[in-house]
Amino acid sequence: MLPEVESGHCCRVLRKQEGDVINVVDGKGNAFECRIIDAHPKKTMVEINSKVQEKPHWDCRITIAIAPTKNMDRMEWFVEKIVELGVDEIVFLNCEHSERKIVKPERVEKIMISAMTQSMKSKMPVLRANIPFKDFIAGVSDSEKFMGYCNENFPLKSFVKEYHPGEDVAVLIGPEGDFSPAEVERAVDAGFVPVSFGATRLRTETAGLYAVCAVHAVNSLIS
Repeated sequence: MLPEVESGHCCRVLRKQEGDVINVVDGKGNAFECRIIDAHPKKTMVEINSKVQEKPHWDCRITIAIAPTKNMDRMEWFVEKIVELGVDEIVFLNCEHSERKIVKPERVEKIMISAMTQSMKSKMPVLRANIPFKDFIAGVSDSEKFMGYCNENFPLKSFVKEYHPGEDVAVLIGPEGDFSPAEVERAVDAGFVPVSFGATRLRTETAGLYAVCAVHAVNSLIS
């Protein structure tokens, strides 16, 4: 049975009826060809004809850990775009200078589902919300770890030059007030490399989008 939102879209928007064949994904990497046996706007029933396990169009694992902005609309836009581009995990961090401490995952998950299906993907990224900064960096096992942060205490390094194609990567993006000195020190001690996302100052969500685009662009050069 399709979820209520998807049932409504199927029947009211796409105007599908009994006997029509549709494509369905489960968010776990599987795609199904199905035949509608009961077209109901709240609980459409389908019969599975075939199943295919799809692979993502990128070969590495991409994790973006970001401190949510005060204006949640900007974060929702950001999530939509990086899911369309391709990402494996999205983490909303609680930092010392965070303007927003709590994110309600239900609304974000709906946006992720819409972006996943719109971009014809079958796997839903993992979403982790309201994670303390120190807890996240202590558990990162990706082979490459970066944080968007530059000041006079660190040499200026370019993210696109430091990232090695094909490697699993985790990127930290700070809040509007930036990471605190203690957080920077803690992250560096945990193996994160401070990097720049270009010569201009970027908003939080723009920096996160840049990071995802850069990983895909660098990897595309070796594919």
